[in-house]
Amino acid sequence: MAGNFIANDIPQLEKQDVGGAELPYLYYGSNGSALFFAHATGFLPWLWHPIVKEFSDQNRVWVPYICNYRECDPEKGGLSWDIIAKDLSVFCAKQKIQKPLFVGHSMGGTVLTIAAALYGVEPAGLILIEPIFLPEDIYSMTPTVKDHPLASKSIKRTNHWKSEEDAWNYLKSKTLFSDWDEEVLRLYIQYGMEKQQAGDLKLACAPENEAAMFMGGWNRNPWPLLNKIKCPVLVVEGEKSENRGFIDLQRAVSLFPDSIYKLVEGAGHLIPMQKPKETTRIIKDFLKQLA
Repeated sequence: MAGNFIANDIPQLEKQDVGGAELPYLYYGSNGSALFFAHATGFLPWLWHPIVKEFSDQNRVWVPYICNYRECDPEKGGLSWDIIAKDLSVFCAKQKIQKPLFVGHSMGGTVLTIAAALYGVEPAGLILIEPIFLPEDIYSMTPTVKDHPLASKSIKRTNHWKSEEDAWNYLKSKTLFSDWDEEVLRLYIQYGMEKQQAGDLKLACAPENEAAMFMGGWNRNPWPLLNKIKCPVLVVEGEKSENRGFIDLQRAVSLFPDSIYKLVEGAGHLIPMQKPKETTRIIKDFLKQLA
């Protein structure tokens, strides 16, 4: 692993009761406007750190950890994204978060959309980075894990490394991680992997939990909800995203009452991990438009 890395300015993980479960989260800042970041399936709040730290001096920022905070079984439908959306709305109410800027990546973008449309959260603005708005006919299906294109892969994910160096070399060899910003990749190893007694590493969000999250994405069709979003919306898409072949984000933009579209050149689906500095600029520019 290239060089030692310790992020000293990351806050401690806290927990908020959301009704029958405690949702872990990171909290930055002490005053100013409210920002709320939601991560992608199987990933971590700490991966937002290179972006969030650019806002924490003048804002209050919440970043929940959406993985195994509720009991969920991938073979029994997983954890419904509708339930996650409800939990996030309860979280906002209990934390007294008013008029936040919502920033969601992938699954995070979808659950924030559902929360804003159905569960009483009134964001000042909504930035959706590669949200998962699947073709509508898919939402009428009830696939098993082995038939789900993403859950079937995630449940077989490699989940053992001998050391941090071994994990670093493995990730750098994989297409999914090879073009990540190096600070983000180090954060993924530091917080996304847990050291075992023998010194080896395993994923903090286990493959079974990631699969359960993917399975839960079929429980709520977001398309009928888009015209209910009254705040300004920015939809961000990666030029090289594999999702462009089956997720029609241009259609989504047309359905939001007040929205704009931005294409990030040279990026795939994992824009915040690949291009955190550009993602930060995009968020800052959008905030200026809201002011």
